[in-house]
Amino acid sequence: MRILIIDDEPAQCESLRGFLQHLGHSVVTAADGQSGLQIVTQQALDVVFTDFRMPGLDGVQVVEEIRKRAPLIKTIVITAFGEIELAVTAMKAGAYDFITKPIDLDQVELLLRRIAEHVQVLQENRRLRELLERDASFDSIVSASPAMEHVLNLAARVADSASSILICGETGVGKELVARAIHMASPRRDRPFVAVNCSALNEHLLESELFGHEKGAFTGAISSRIGRFEHAAGGTLFLDEIGDLPPSVQVKLLRALQEKTIERVGSNTPITVDVRLIAATHRNLTQEMAAGRFREDLYYRLNVVTIWVPPLRERREDIPVLAHRFLEACTRDRHKLVKGFTPEAMDILTRYHYPGNVRELQNAVERAVLLTRTEYIQPCDLPENFLVGGPYEPLAGHAAITLPLATNLPEAVERLEKAIVLHALKETGGNQTRAARRIGISEKSVRDRLKKWGLSHDDHSSEVPDSGEKDRIH
Repeated sequence: MRILIIDDEPAQCESLRGFLQHLGHSVVTAADGQSGLQIVTQQALDVVFTDFRMPGLDGVQVVEEIRKRAPLIKTIVITAFGEIELAVTAMKAGAYDFITKPIDLDQVELLLRRIAEHVQVLQENRRLRELLERDASFDSIVSASPAMEHVLNLAARVADSASSILICGETGVGKELVARAIHMASPRRDRPFVAVNCSALNEHLLESELFGHEKGAFTGAISSRIGRFEHAAGGTLFLDEIGDLPPSVQVKLLRALQEKTIERVGSNTPITVDVRLIAATHRNLTQEMAAGRFREDLYYRLNVVTIWVPPLRERREDIPVLAHRFLEACTRDRHKLVKGFTPEAMDILTRYHYPGNVRELQNAVERAVLLTRTEYIQPCDLPENFLVGGPYEPLAGHAAITLPLATNLPEAVERLEKAIVLHALKETGGNQTRAARRIGISEKSVRDRLKKWGLSHDDHSSEVPDSGEKDRIH
């Protein structure tokens, strides 16, 4: 990466520069904030390390100016031990993170690794975003959260293949939108995208819908009709709620995937089909297989790649962006002037738990646009269940974490970090991948921390502090 160090202490500056160059990075230095900002304007940079206390511009001012001039640059502020309040001020100004003196080089390497992973994800997503922008139906796909960045990144990587994909997630999270995104990013984008809801039709109608039928195949079949497999020729067939597929249709679907042929209802003539299958479900198919309701061989045919779309309550950073996107669409369609949300209304939207996920948020915004009499949506314009008796997260979506008092700052930071990681693991049922996405670090970082604390993947459930003298940190 291309890195700038802004520091008026030559010894510290050269020490950090040597370490970063040893890691293979390209490094330039500046002795004060003004000189550093000139370099930011003149050169393409990825990361800036800036000391907090310097002659002229201080660290916060440098962060603010970099954010204005080059918002994609990640800034890391260097503070003295005991200046955590100043570091917090810098973070609010837009700093990516901070480190304390004396500089822990291992911490620096970890920070740069996190930044590199984030930059790589953004770059891989750029191609997918460009494709999505061609179609207005993707307006509701946003990725302000690391969780959705991961989803779109995975979608972009599997789009070019012809392999089957299984998209899992609660009802209303946007599984079909992800499926459409994969189709639009694939070589099949110019061919049809055909969607079927497997829970909306009974067994006999669903079989005809998927495979078609011949004239006279059953009562009411007055003419031959091609099915969705043939409609999707060369393109993508999306089977929503695949967990509700009747057993008899599961058998036929398995054969279609294995043989790449189908037979219409009432016919023994095989028809070759070329489709890419994407399935989605809100059910736990492992449990469905154990209960004998879903075929194991079909599951493994469908589940070449699994994409899990997290519920809205686990990606609260997306709520404001989604709300404004839905607001723009509603005001455009209804020719109504509504400029935005009051802070109080947005706080309510952000804290709500969303059992109906993105669909519930969209409906709430649409209702508010219809009812509001002002230019800004207010709490009274939101649905009643958002205001009274609705499920909320404390303090804008961050669960309260309790931990014992520490005797010094490093110990307090260590305990807070441990509490956050273990709390995330507890909330995700021990799933390290989901826990890592929730708190914005890599899965490897979670594993490394558990190893550091002497915990196995099964040891975390009772480790979150819940008794004794406590600080409450939100």
